[in-house]
Amino acid sequence: MSQSPDIIDYTIIGEDLQAIVITLDPGEAVMAEAGAMMYMEDGIEMGTQLSMRQGSGLMGKLFEAGKRAIVGESFFITMFGNNAGQRRDVGFAAPYPGRIVPIELGEHGGEILCQKDAFLCAARGIDIGIAFTRRLGTGLFGGEGFILQKLTAPSGRGQAFCHAGGTIIQRTLAPREVLRVDTGCLVAFERTVDYNIQLVPGIRNKLFGGEGLFFVSLTGPGTVWLQTLPFSRLADRIIASAPSIGGAAKGEGSILGGLGRLIDGN
Repeated sequence: MSQSPDIIDYTIIGEDLQAIVITLDPGEAVMAEAGAMMYMEDGIEMGTQLSMRQGSGLMGKLFEAGKRAIVGESFFITMFGNNAGQRRDVGFAAPYPGRIVPIELGEHGGEILCQKDAFLCAARGIDIGIAFTRRLGTGLFGGEGFILQKLTAPSGRGQAFCHAGGTIIQRTLAPREVLRVDTGCLVAFERTVDYNIQLVPGIRNKLFGGEGLFFVSLTGPGTVWLQTLPFSRLADRIIASAPSIGGAAKGEGSILGGLGRLIDGN
């Protein structure tokens, strides 16, 4: 029998550098990525564990933690529980400029797939795991590698919160509707969406179009979430504008913009 997730109240504050304040009733808890906590009121107790799953035994928890390490996340998950006799707040901060995206998993088939650094926090009772891309080409050139994060509500419902860069665009694709997306701009999608890659047409487009060699091809039905400013793109712009070690500026007007940008489009 799956544990029923806590139903938590929350407020998202800020515009570009957002934070989420979660209000917990007595006995409720929220799970968060290690290092995301901004503040917690008196009565909130913090505990660190290897897995979101309860009662899975030490080896099971180590296995779940190992899967998280594969996708580049912390080996540990932090739980914040309200042990006070009244409602208490705990706040989590976004890691870089962008938006915090609240997702009720029950409205999306109980499960979504997301980029490997998108998870911020979730109600107790949500599982976080990994999903392997089904095609070699998608894994090599799809922008997220072979592995995506999988957020699942075992009981069919539950709240999760992801973070993405810039502004968030949510699209619902009809059956067989195709949306082509820059490889870095995909944040998350429902499991009903087919995820593949498509080669950018034309030699001039590949070399000078600035979009890299590949698109992500998403085929409906299902909901997808996109971000306007992937962190990798933001980092590239900062590096390109910063002086090099020798003092000469790394200008943005080079013809190819670097082999790495040619490959991934960021």
